[in-house]
Amino acid sequence: MTANSNMRLEDRTAIQDVINAYTHAIDRRCWQMMGQLFHDDATFQFGPVAGDWHEFVEQARGVIEPCLATQHQLGQVMFGFESDTICHTETYMTAMHTVPADHEIPHIFPVTGKIYSAVIAGRYVDRFEKREGEWRIAQRTGLYDWREFREADGIDLSELPEGVCGYHGERDPSTPAITRFLP
Repeated sequence: MTANSNMRLEDRTAIQDVINAYTHAIDRRCWQMMGQLFHDDATFQFGPVAGDWHEFVEQARGVIEPCLATQHQLGQVMFGFESDTICHTETYMTAMHTVPADHEIPHIFPVTGKIYSAVIAGRYVDRFEKREGEWRIAQRTGLYDWREFREADGIDLSELPEGVCGYHGERDPSTPAITRFLP
């Protein structure tokens, strides 16, 4: 393996870590991590959620915080290096949301009056830039491929014993794995 291919492998790993950290930040509600994932001038567009990354975080909080649970699963990632400092990626994702009966953002989740599951499948199409030796997202475009809404039963985990469920924020047992992304 050449030195250049080793560097490219290191770059791919660094980019993949940012993509993975994003899903952790969303699902664990660790919004303070976003500043480590996006460049300061980054833009974001996914359906009606759009703007610079600061605006995105505020809009995403309004969508995600009321959900009883979320989980984002990532699939294949394609890397297209334009140069040593610019890389375009496409990441397949499936996002599951447990939506409460009173969630009031009908342009994203329909109002049904019942708890339901919203599954969104799509892709993150990103432009990564390496600045000052660090890869971060410079532009993210989210694309819907399909979505599904279905009534859900048995989703309340509040009766389970302490320590068997995931938690939001730094209380989650996974926190040591992501500390480098915390400010």
